[in-house]
Amino acid sequence: MRTEGDSWDIKTSVGSTALFVAAARVLGGRAIDAPAHDEFAELFVRAAGGEWAELLAGRLPEHPLLAPEFGVQFQQHQISRTRYFDDYMAAASYAGVRQVVILAAGLDSRAYRLAWPDGTVLYELDRPQVLDFKRETLAAAGHRPRAERHEVAVDLREDWPKALRDSGFDPAVPTAWLVEGLLIYLTPAAQDQLFEAIAGLSAHGSRVAIEQMDPLPAESVAEMTGEGETGADWVGMIYNEPRSDATEWFTARGWTGQRVNLTDYIHDLGGTPPDNPRQQSLINLVTVTRP
Repeated sequence: MRTEGDSWDIKTSVGSTALFVAAARVLGGRAIDAPAHDEFAELFVRAAGGEWAELLAGRLPEHPLLAPEFGVQFQQHQISRTRYFDDYMAAASYAGVRQVVILAAGLDSRAYRLAWPDGTVLYELDRPQVLDFKRETLAAAGHRPRAERHEVAVDLREDWPKALRDSGFDPAVPTAWLVEGLLIYLTPAAQDQLFEAIAGLSAHGSRVAIEQMDPLPAESVAEMTGEGETGADWVGMIYNEPRSDATEWFTARGWTGQRVNLTDYIHDLGGTPPDNPRQQSLINLVTVTRP
């Protein structure tokens, strides 16, 4: 269970979810017609070793990420949201935004993977152990970022806006913010504090892309945490409580916003959402812009 002030690295607690997600991006992106491909995700998974390397080698056929009732859906979820946020970044760049902030960056490889316009400055915020693992893994493979990349080693429960400004962030210019796979690991109050900080640092023309999830119903929690189920660890990491709707929070403060349900988005991409998705129907992908 989460505790106040808890800590982690890339292989423990919340940090380990980055490897789980990266493995899902590898598996979900193997199809030629996959909505997105992350060629760096496999480097992270193999560098972690252990069960992660075994999974990619095909030696763990019972792994949750391969289970038809969960794994296939989760792969689809991850590769589809990757496409959504890749397109968001491309649209921000096209609109002239040259400052990017990725909160809880984890194993996000967009600084290395996407084609950034000249002059783009990108800030990645996460715990130092996670940033170290990513940088060292990609450097060992000979990869360099395609934008001016700044690591901001900070826990988001600390004064991260100060750490961001101290790293060179300029609140006077438009920013493209990314909040992917983060909110469920924050308390509802901490989420609102995060939104307040983002809004306070955003010049006109800034935009924010957000993944949000409604609380899991009690029956879903019971199913995921029952005897023999593998979801108990993850459920213990999240704050499964009602919280502010991101679109409503920002639009109430003068921003414009749009939201798409993940199952609808998968359908729009030409995919076929499962008949009984465990989580997809609870997830929305949001983009808000400050006029």
